[in-house]
Amino acid sequence: MNLPARGPAGSPTMSSIEARAVEDASTLDVTARRRPSLITLLCRQKILIVPLCILAAFVVVGLSAPYLATLSPTETALGMKLLPPAWLADGVSDRPLGTDQLGRDIASRIIYGSRLSLMIALAGIVLSGAVGTALGLLAGYYGAWVDALIMRLADMTLAIHIYILAIVLAVVWGPGLRNVLLVTVFLLWSRYARQARAEVLSLKEREFVVAARALGVSAPRIMTRHLLPNILASLIVLSTLQVGFVIVLEATLSFLGAGIPPPNPSWGVMVADGRALIASAWWVSTFPGLAILLVVLSVNLVGDAIRDLLDPRLRRL
Repeated sequence: MNLPARGPAGSPTMSSIEARAVEDASTLDVTARRRPSLITLLCRQKILIVPLCILAAFVVVGLSAPYLATLSPTETALGMKLLPPAWLADGVSDRPLGTDQLGRDIASRIIYGSRLSLMIALAGIVLSGAVGTALGLLAGYYGAWVDALIMRLADMTLAIHIYILAIVLAVVWGPGLRNVLLVTVFLLWSRYARQARAEVLSLKEREFVVAARALGVSAPRIMTRHLLPNILASLIVLSTLQVGFVIVLEATLSFLGAGIPPPNPSWGVMVADGRALIASAWWVSTFPGLAILLVVLSVNLVGDAIRDLLDPRLRRL
């Protein structure tokens, strides 16, 4: 039986509907083929060139510290204490950024401190992010008493003051990297847990999660394969915002005697050591403070751009 060439008055024919469908499909196919890749989108972010170069430079400096630093970061020379930078009066060329109150070369300490500070920030954020995200996924997906228990634990972490915790750790274990990482995880995991929980609560009733449960997919697989990729973008952005917090936290713990023990160089310790000399020897804390500023600002810009690339709602073709 042949279809009529035209349907009711004013309605298109079946052949025109099929032709339009084919045309739409071809248009979608061309659009899909023309969709730029993530690398192309990243290259279009011109603002990322400078922060990426800054971060890469600090990483290279930290890895090459023994070859770039001309002087020892811990060697003291009291006869050369509080020398100004080389371009100022009384400055010397082999101490380009000056010296601190013990005569240690600030440039060498910043170079070696980049390795220590970036390692602490990376390790602390990775550990706290892993713990907080896992607990947030559990709280958001299962709800009920699991959610209540994890969220009450998160509230308890906010009730314990950082200084009390630092003093306890200093008395029990003494200063060290372990204290910094423990305090970082203790203070930051609740932020990741709350962020992950909030997004999982809005995603677990979506069609793809309901369909996965109907097909018998296990809860761990749903959380790791379906929910985690959808909340990863916001967690990455949250991580970039914590870099400065971890560096400042390390400085606070070191000042209280529970952080990195002297004479190990770290940017936070250098800023804390020079805060009392800011009027007479501004370079002691200014240069490590500028290093912290550059790293934190660069990480924030890169994290914001990564958020735009990972979130399909924010992608611009």
